[in-house]
Parts: sequence; structure tokens; C-alpha cells
Amino acid sequence: MAGTTSFNDLKRQFQQNKKLRIITAVVIGFIVGILGYILYKQLVYAPKNQKSNEGYYRGLNLAAKDSVDASIAELEPFVKKNDGYQGGQVAKFTLARQYMAKGDFKKALKLLEDVSLKDTYGPAMVLGLQGDCNSELGKYKDALSFYEDAAEVNENEWTTPTYLFKAGQVAEEIKDYAKAKELYEKINQDYYMFGQQKTIDKYIARVSNK
Repeated sequence: MAGTTSFNDLKRQFQQNKKLRIITAVVIGFIVGILGYILYKQLVYAPKNQKSNEGYYRGLNLAAKDSVDASIAELEPFVKKNDGYQGGQVAKFTLARQYMAKGDFKKALKLLEDVSLKDTYGPAMVLGLQGDCNSELGKYKDALSFYEDAAEVNENEWTTPTYLFKAGQVAEEIKDYAKAKELYEKINQDYYMFGQQKTIDKYIARVSNK
């Protein structure tokens, strides 16, 4: 009997307490939302994502064989169908590179703005290609910004000095020799082996004399 009374008391308090009802509704909505998201990821997204990872290889292989037009024809519909999935992102990155190979840097740039790769070098390469596109379009200040951002993403012995070097070259193009010197010296100081391969001292000397 005491248990029944206690339950009725709680029920009455809940009915009379508007703030408690709102909090309860929010908590229940949050739990339902989380459960719905988990079910969506497991039952809908995961299978489609796996399928997207298995489907872009034909376009990638055509790109590797320098079959640019055939690769584009293969990748364009795949990207439209799988945008938002991991395989779709890889395909979009590859498609952008094929547009660049044809000299269509504006179309490539538009694609790259929406590419998200999560591997070690992917984010830097996406930014770096945007730098390349802007450089080809004569937008050197934008290119410089993209190259510097690319150099800072997941700093490593490969992409970082590569994009620092490209940034230095673009800085020279816009006659910002102090900036170019700064970038080249960073390579010389932090990435000695890459600097030796590029004979970076030659570049430092060149911008120092301007």
C-alpha cells in the first residue's frame, strides 16, 4: 500500500511540476535521438559506407593508367551516388585530380572544397591541391595560404616540407621575399634531408639578395 501511495505521489508531483516534465521530455528525446543515431549508423550508414569503399577502384585504376576521360566518366556518377561516404570522398579526391589533369582547375577546386579524407596524409594533400589549383589560376595569395595550412596539418617528413617549399615558391612569385626566406629557412632547420634534396641553400641565397 505504501508503495502504491508513493508512486501516486510521484505521479501527482510530475503532473504538477512543469519544469520536471520539460526536463524529462528533453532527456527522453535525447536518449531516443542517440538510439536512433546508433541504429542508423549500424543498419544504414555502415553497409552503404562499406559498399562505397568497394566501388571506386575502377575509376582509381583508370586514373593510374592516365586514362583521364575514362576515369572521369567512371567517377562522376559514383561521386554523385556516394557523396558523404568514405569511398565517395576518395573518389571525389581522385576526380578532382583528373579535372586538374585536363586543366579544369575551377571545377577541381570546387570539388576539393568539399573533400574530407581522414588518413595521415589526406587532409594535407587536399589543402595542397587547392593550393595548386589557385596557383594555376594565378591566385597566388590564396595558394600561399593553402600551402601553409597544408604544411601545418599532421606535420611529418613528407607533406610538411613539400608544402613549405611550394609556399616559398609562391611567396617569391608575389615578391614577398622575406616570407619566402622564412619558409625556406624553416625547411633547412627542421627538414634537413628534404632541404638537401632541393639544395635549399640556393633558394635561401636567392631570396636573401632581393
